[in-house]
Amino acid sequence: MVHRSPYKSTGVHTLSGVFLGVLVTTTNRIPPKMPLTDPTIKNFQPTGEKVRLWDSGGLYLEVTSKGSKLWRMKYRFQGKEKLLSFGLYPDVSLKNARILRDKARVSLSQGLDPSLTKRVEKKSLNAGKESFEFIAREWFLNNAPVWAKSHSEKIIRRLELDVFPWIGKRAITEIQAPELLLVFRRIEARGAKDTAHRAFQNCAQIFRFAISTGRASRNPVFDLKGSLAPIRQAHFSTITDPEKVGALLRAIDSYAGSNVTRFALRLAPLVFLRPGELRHGEWTEVSFESAEWRIPAEKMKARAVHVVPLSRQAIRILNEIHPLTNESRYIFPNGRTFHRPMSENAILAALRRMGYEQGEMTGHGFRSMASTMLNESGLWSKDAIERQLAHGERNEVRAAYNHAEYLNERREMLQWWADYLDTLKIGGTVNA
Repeated sequence: MVHRSPYKSTGVHTLSGVFLGVLVTTTNRIPPKMPLTDPTIKNFQPTGEKVRLWDSGGLYLEVTSKGSKLWRMKYRFQGKEKLLSFGLYPDVSLKNARILRDKARVSLSQGLDPSLTKRVEKKSLNAGKESFEFIAREWFLNNAPVWAKSHSEKIIRRLELDVFPWIGKRAITEIQAPELLLVFRRIEARGAKDTAHRAFQNCAQIFRFAISTGRASRNPVFDLKGSLAPIRQAHFSTITDPEKVGALLRAIDSYAGSNVTRFALRLAPLVFLRPGELRHGEWTEVSFESAEWRIPAEKMKARAVHVVPLSRQAIRILNEIHPLTNESRYIFPNGRTFHRPMSENAILAALRRMGYEQGEMTGHGFRSMASTMLNESGLWSKDAIERQLAHGERNEVRAAYNHAEYLNERREMLQWWADYLDTLKIGGTVNA
């Protein structure tokens, strides 16, 4: 007899005591919530549909309609559901699949995406153990746990696109300064001077790592100091004239685009956050009771918890948007789906739509605005301003504990700043 599921079929059936939608024989019956065993796997017969046999810790065996048995692991990384593949059974045994699962879970505990770790390690195996690429990937995996995800992805992509194709397979001890210079010159030739300098820094760090682990005796990157074309330090466009700041705030209030974008624009001047930190903000990070937005370390550039005291004006804005977006994890969700944050270009596009050109204002410019005008006021200590801007803390031990540093002064400062902006918005002036 065929047992029909009361639920809509998804094409993938899960066994947990009762098999939904297909015939369940005694051979195929699995006790609920029990880890897999080799006899259970060997005796399971294909049903004509795709089936998942769950083990534990996200590990499961996917049995195809034709009987192939593939190891998979389901996990979540930074709020997104992802899958890992471990190979075919019995080529990969149950024991080895669990070892691979445990290794992936260790990566997760270190703040690393197991998929990225697997890719880096797989490519390392294709390079000789003394090659630049092998050592570079080892250096990357050694450091990635303390980097922000976006930062680590940029580094490995830069190495894979601009460095490994030219010197990746070369023994690290054989690489000389002229060969490295040619690598950096290729990057400069396409106009990416900043990328060339960053690749220069990464290569210097990799050679230093090789020396510290006994696989190189000198760092040829040092011989190239001053050989790259200098780059002019670009500052984010911002507005600091009080009269123009007031005009900007009035333009934001009358913005006719997306409600979510308008709320983000209204909040941005009050919280000093980087655009990425703002758009990835989650409701669980906000406490209306304590008037604080506490951002976890993995989201911050300095990899330290960051506390944003919320002014009365900021709380009012969050209360206004809450009924609109509270069904999403994100304060400012994407216009197409509540499961993703707003587009990284949303605020910048809104500013352009409001008539602010590239050299006038950017999403990052709200931070520069606050920094400049607060320092010029002379009312607040530079340390409190820098701490609120969450500028990188060079001392790692200090960074682990400084999220509450100057908190009382910062709380007063952000309320003063919000009141000051309100005055500018209505066309008034404030004498500090």
